[in-house]
Amino acid sequence: MSNELNQHSSRNSGRESGQDSGPGEHGVPAAGALVVGLDAGGTRTRAVLASAFDGRTLGEGVAGPGNALTVAVPQLTEHLVEALALAVPEPDRRRVVAVAGGFAGAAGTADEPGRVNALTALTEALRRLGIRVPAREIRICSDIEAAFAAAPDTPGPPADGLALVAGTGAVAMRITARHCEKTVGGDGWLLGDDGGGFWIGREAVRVALRMADRRGGDTTLAALVGRELGVPVAVLPREGEVSAYEGEMSAYEGEGAAQQPWTRSAREAFRRYVLPAVMAEPPVGLARFAPLVAGAARAGDTLARAILDEAAGHLADCVRALEPRPGESVVATGGLLGPEGPLTAPLEPHLRALGLVAHWVPDGSRGAVALARLAPGPAPQHLEKNQ
Repeated sequence: MSNELNQHSSRNSGRESGQDSGPGEHGVPAAGALVVGLDAGGTRTRAVLASAFDGRTLGEGVAGPGNALTVAVPQLTEHLVEALALAVPEPDRRRVVAVAGGFAGAAGTADEPGRVNALTALTEALRRLGIRVPAREIRICSDIEAAFAAAPDTPGPPADGLALVAGTGAVAMRITARHCEKTVGGDGWLLGDDGGGFWIGREAVRVALRMADRRGGDTTLAALVGRELGVPVAVLPREGEVSAYEGEMSAYEGEGAAQQPWTRSAREAFRRYVLPAVMAEPPVGLARFAPLVAGAARAGDTLARAILDEAAGHLADCVRALEPRPGESVVATGGLLGPEGPLTAPLEPHLRALGLVAHWVPDGSRGAVALARLAPGPAPQHLEKNQ
């Protein structure tokens, strides 16, 4: 066990006399120190109350988005207040001894705008709720660093390794001493995030349009995307219809002879509906089509499967750029990865070729709890004497 974890274990023993007391109000032990971990991402903020002694979850709260760069500080503060108030019962707030928050947009050094915003909002939220935690016991990190700290089957938060996130965007990060050393990807929808939900959703619309103008092959994604965008049913391709023009069905002899062409007029109308509907939405909204691709791939759509395979390749490229060592720890998170994630299976052979195995975590809240339990507190007397 590392010296930091030894100090942490000794410190928490001092805080709690070695254990929690019996259950109190709201299921929180009636005595003993508590910590709070926060996972603040682009879509929601999650707060977890836990025992400082053993990390057991004792309460949870969820509120609105927590990206420290894109959410204004006053609104971010309100979201933090809401999540914390739900997670920490009022009678127990005086017992919180450390707080750690993993915020989207909070990578980099302490003076980076995102980290400054996160600390400002969190400090104010704690003050409003009467959670009096010393400044040295408040830890701010990126949401990816927090997710990495949640690695399963480890005695404490790991210090070094790789993190891979695939949600709306996609980014890989090398973690050294629990801090980001190098980032690959994560450049946003305009310049990067290849392999993430936005990229997959955009590809779904592109293959639908290519089927309509005959640059691409047939795919069920045309109808799926069209329905999601509210395209009239009359101009959508029906099951069994193909992209050939009228009069060109000779190319579909034999088994394909039973298929009907998606008419020229219907295809042109499809494009006239789809293009303005897509342009009217914020670009990142295309990520909502990613589940359609996953479903179509499961149903056997060749082009949908190709999109997921290419997305997995992009994620593997990000990991490869970090120059991984075989056997190195890799923590994966985000909606596209995990037990049910559509990119988990196609990504696995890429990682295996690098000598890597990914360990999935649902989010960074448990990692934030682990980091809060490491927050620098008063050193035990026997350590002070030795320094």
